[in-house]
Amino acid sequence: MIQVSQLTKYYGDYAAIRDVTFEVGRQQVVGFLGPNGAGKSTTMRILAGFLTASSGKALVAGHDVLTDPLAARASIGYMPENCPLYPEMRVAEYLDFRAGLKGLHGADSRKRVEAAMDRCWLTDVRRQLIGTLSKGYRQRVGLADTLLADPPVLILDEPTSGLDPTQIIETRKLIRQLGERHTVLVSSHILSEVEMTCDRAVIIVGGRVAAQGKLAEMVPAGGRLEEFFLRLVEGTAAQPVGA
Repeated sequence: MIQVSQLTKYYGDYAAIRDVTFEVGRQQVVGFLGPNGAGKSTTMRILAGFLTASSGKALVAGHDVLTDPLAARASIGYMPENCPLYPEMRVAEYLDFRAGLKGLHGADSRKRVEAAMDRCWLTDVRRQLIGTLSKGYRQRVGLADTLLADPPVLILDEPTSGLDPTQIIETRKLIRQLGERHTVLVSSHILSEVEMTCDRAVIIVGGRVAAQGKLAEMVPAGGRLEEFFLRLVEGTAAQPVGA
């Protein structure tokens, strides 16, 4: 459902990502990991159509994000780390507005908005102004937005940021459930969260893919993803420039 091949993005002379290659299969939940500045958000923004790659290729649900961007975007529910919401709109009003932009209208729109609010625990604040919500609630509004059109692919950048412990547990359960119907690429700085939520992982360090595969194969029996991740990051950082 997601195919990335030799994806590269330059900002001037600086390569934010270089030759990034990975695949995410149908109905897989894959963790996208890396230290700050590794290129995770850049890659996700290219997949979602917010950035254009300098070179390489990316397909989402069979659609090239460069040559067929509208079809690719229609196949994606994208949640950025900091959701750009309209603070002067009420929760249900905003989601209804977003549903209209996604081609949903009338009874179908109302049904999808209600379902998204229910799944993301927003029903109790449906009439509250978004600007008065806590960061955790705003994250939930962003997550509900991704679910409105029931897209086959979900790209979630730090979906549990700002949530309290109970909400984090519920969001993990929700992501696992979403993996039964959707392909999910999710980034997180909480490695234990990835272990409990994902079957596979892609680890990017210094703009390059450093490891990828099933978690059970990447981490030896009895080992921890955190230890593997730290060894990988430290080992990559110790390599000379250009290695």
